[in-house]
Amino acid sequence: MESAGQPVANGELRVVQHSAARTRVLDAALALFAERGVSGTSLQMIADAVGITKAAVYHQFRTKEQIVLAVTERELGRLGPALEEAEAHGDGSQARDALLVHVIDMAVRDRRLVRTLQFDPVVVRLLAEHEPFQRFMDRLYRVLLREGEDGALEGAMLSGAISSGVMHPLVGDIDDDTLRTKLTNMTRRLLGLPVKPVAGTG
Repeated sequence: MESAGQPVANGELRVVQHSAARTRVLDAALALFAERGVSGTSLQMIADAVGITKAAVYHQFRTKEQIVLAVTERELGRLGPALEEAEAHGDGSQARDALLVHVIDMAVRDRRLVRTLQFDPVVVRLLAEHEPFQRFMDRLYRVLLREGEDGALEGAMLSGAISSGVMHPLVGDIDDDTLRTKLTNMTRRLLGLPVKPVAGTG
């Protein structure tokens, strides 16, 4: 059985401690979504990847859409503590920078999730209709971006820049540590944040 943890502030995304069985289903689903897309992935495929029956998957999640949302909430929910900490410290650059570091670390750590969230049409549609996700992203962008009439455009550009930075074929051979450092500093420039020196450079 899963046990629900404390929700992210204001109930945007649920933070859930999944059982081992549910975790295996979510991990397999994420890998298949990244490889085949949500439309090209069936519950049977997920079951086969885990090594269980389709009925066992159905016992954990009633629909594929529930799996998509559970994957999203599990991954983005990890940003909850960093977001709350940044909000608590107001609009200072340190709060923005600390949250940015967490966002990029997550993007680099799991590039598959970024690809799925950004470009899979089924996921895009589901999340556009999922109010907890939209509220969470609104809060995230309020911290990272300065207030202004072009906030939506700035948010789209920031999201696209980070996504391209971790998924583009040109970065395929860059190790995670190097990519994380370079992408963080480039995004700092985009946001007008101080760029921090890289260890070992003059």
